[in-house]
Amino acid sequence: MNKAERLNDMIMFLKDKSAFRLKDIMERFEISRSTALRDVQSLERMGLPIYSRQGRNGHYGILKNRMLSPILFTMDEVFALYFSMLTLEAYESTPFHLSVDQLKRKFEACISADNISLLHRMEQVFRLGSIRHFNHCYYLKDILQYAIEEKVCEVGYRMNDSVRNYVVQFFDITSAYGQWYATGYNFKTNEPKVFRCDKVIEVKENSVYHPKPLSEFKRKAVDLYKKPGATEFKVTVTNKGADLFYKEHYPSMELFMENGQYVIRGFYNPGEESFIAHYFSAYGENVESIKPDSLKTLIIERLEALIRHLH
Repeated sequence: MNKAERLNDMIMFLKDKSAFRLKDIMERFEISRSTALRDVQSLERMGLPIYSRQGRNGHYGILKNRMLSPILFTMDEVFALYFSMLTLEAYESTPFHLSVDQLKRKFEACISADNISLLHRMEQVFRLGSIRHFNHCYYLKDILQYAIEEKVCEVGYRMNDSVRNYVVQFFDITSAYGQWYATGYNFKTNEPKVFRCDKVIEVKENSVYHPKPLSEFKRKAVDLYKKPGATEFKVTVTNKGADLFYKEHYPSMELFMENGQYVIRGFYNPGEESFIAHYFSAYGENVESIKPDSLKTLIIERLEALIRHLH
């Protein structure tokens, strides 16, 4: 049995115990005292809350409310989790307040030296594309906590040189191009609003408004975002246009395959004309047809304005 397998079995052996002696480990796994001591140190580095009691009846204690459940992974699964973890390095903030370097050390504590060397070599040749930002989101963890606890909160939001206050219930957190965004239900306007998390400067609980169940917000975009007077559109795009859609799109639009062609269907609300024209202008020659004509006109006007700007 190698060290990684032994440590996994050791976790299962200890999971129901509140205390153990080094002798228990030595007898159960038929290892020496020095190996048992090293294994206990490895378990501590992996995050198990083990503490030692000195004296005649000395032993190791385990904080039961923080004992990790044993999970056995194949090496392929370990590699997949390891490199998924590395994507976190692209973010200045995460909602978990963790250290990627510390996580890497925990991974390495439970695999063999040969596999550690293999991981390090893979890191040198395997790169994950990302866009790095340095905008710290101080309240990202709070936003997540309010969302999962279904609580209403007051948000201070920085816009240009001013601060605006909102009363919202967050229900969706996403990341795009290294930035974090949170969507909340605005109780004063009775409609959703998207916040860029690094611009949130204050979050505190609000007890005036009654929260809604999270399931109420998990409806189709047409029910949640569409306003009276919205314009529906249908834009046919090339294969490359479909790639652009997957890289960036919004809840008010979906991609379909119709008659062998990619079609983006959706809607835009009154006041969002500039946004939708800017969005589809980025598709350039990858747009094949546009309906309705009013949207086509908006896009043409956007492009003409850009040409005048460049001249």
